[in-house]
Amino acid sequence: MTLARPLATKLFPIATALAAALVLAGCTPSGTTSDASSDPGSPVTGGNLVYASGDAEPSCLDPHVGGNYPQALVASQYLETLYTKDAEGKLIPWLAADSTVSDDGLTRTVSIRDGITFTDGTALDAAAVKANFEHLLDPKTASSTGYLALGKIASMKAVDASTLELKLKTPDNSLLESFSMPWVAIESPTALKRTQEENCAAPVGTGPFKVQSWKKQYSVQMVRNADYVLPVAGAAHAGPAYLDSITWRFIPEAATRYAALQAGEVDIIDNAQPDAIATAVKTSTIKHLDAPRPGASNRIELNSSKAPFNDEKVREAFIHAVNINASVDSLFFGSAKRSYSPLSSVEPLAYSEESLFNYDPTKAGTLLDAAGWSERDAQGYRVKNGVRLSLTFPVSTSQSIPAEQSLFEQIQATAKESGIEVQINLLDISSWYGELFTNSYNLVSAPYTKVGPGVLSILFHSDSTIPAPSGYFANLSQVKDPALDALLNTAGSTKDEAQRKDLYTQAQKKVLEGYYLLPLYDQQNHFLYSEKLKNVGATTAVASPIFFDTWLAN
Repeated sequence: MTLARPLATKLFPIATALAAALVLAGCTPSGTTSDASSDPGSPVTGGNLVYASGDAEPSCLDPHVGGNYPQALVASQYLETLYTKDAEGKLIPWLAADSTVSDDGLTRTVSIRDGITFTDGTALDAAAVKANFEHLLDPKTASSTGYLALGKIASMKAVDASTLELKLKTPDNSLLESFSMPWVAIESPTALKRTQEENCAAPVGTGPFKVQSWKKQYSVQMVRNADYVLPVAGAAHAGPAYLDSITWRFIPEAATRYAALQAGEVDIIDNAQPDAIATAVKTSTIKHLDAPRPGASNRIELNSSKAPFNDEKVREAFIHAVNINASVDSLFFGSAKRSYSPLSSVEPLAYSEESLFNYDPTKAGTLLDAAGWSERDAQGYRVKNGVRLSLTFPVSTSQSIPAEQSLFEQIQATAKESGIEVQINLLDISSWYGELFTNSYNLVSAPYTKVGPGVLSILFHSDSTIPAPSGYFANLSQVKDPALDALLNTAGSTKDEAQRKDLYTQAQKKVLEGYYLLPLYDQQNHFLYSEKLKNVGATTAVASPIFFDTWLAN
């Protein structure tokens, strides 16, 4: 998300955080302390924060291009969005001053704040925002997340310097939520005129830091924006950030990353592993920030477009054949809480239906017998017409932490007991995408972050089987249900909040009861950091941390 003054997760003592996944509690723009267990003391100006990321290094620092979470993490330091969220999770204007919508829902007018300047000296105005939206919607940009978020915009016009008018193809009550995401962050229109290669190397924003250099396969160096203007008065301290600079390092190996934190070589790490979190409980020098991502839960999607999962009985059988709860309990040390919903627990409209996902091998067997998979081969796997009941499960090693990969192996083991073969293929990200594009999968785990329940349309609407310009498509379970499409269409356009909630509940029930997915837990977002790093915890609307209010104690 943008590095606006977004949500901050509230940091509880580590022992408490291990007991249950924290709900993302927005930090109000007027205060962002997360060091709830102690007074962080007086701010100190200066110093270089060293951040170590375990996510794959972005191929482009501009989150408009592609649009993945590693880009959101780093871009949250130098780009800002039109909207963000407050302490209660309510959307509030940030670079935007206000927004209104016509009675028919087809015209959205956005007022842009005065007095904000990009770090290259270009002024923020309606024309600049228009240029950004055009950049996102241009197929040459190869956007995925941003393109899908703005997909209902038909045309746009800068009425004057502070007013942008958007004409929509259909009403979109999720548009402001989309405006709060870093993949729709606002960049300098002057900088966007550069080549994509130049812009990828150093995007230009309005945020508290700016990109100084990028040494690929090692680090991004950012320096303080001395001219930073906080868009919302009183949202935090006045003036520029406390830190002089941020070094954003890429350390893929989890143990190496944690060892660097222990040794004081880095100040904060992401993708903290469950065993490292459990170890950190026992120290006084390392703290834990648990910030579950909004949007969808982390889940396994079942490809309903081809055998064997084109048979609902087989989908349901698989879900009852795997023991998810035991795996989560044994592998995550309490740092993840089992989900039974398509949506993250931080989404107010999330609907859960635990009874559908109980571990029941007997029921799985009955369902498989009824579906014609009653015989077994010499290895104990079920067969039908001489064909083994075998599932292909490509896994991206860069998007799945070791504990999750172990969970997949335990799924493989318990499924085998019911006669279902699961073939796990560990792949690099490009090979993994290749498997998706050629429909060479039966199971897939594909994290997708978007603010608000509108993510359901991206994940389960028939239209989402059509790729974005980047080639990415989101409906990986390949649900094609006109009734579900109708629910999602109306839910995304209604102005009636009660109706919106009811329709999204009905849509979630359809997805769950059709056994198109196996919910696992919230998308994990754990950070460990040195106790010398103070006032950590402010995050964007997509739970990426921002360091405007953070400082290093002497």
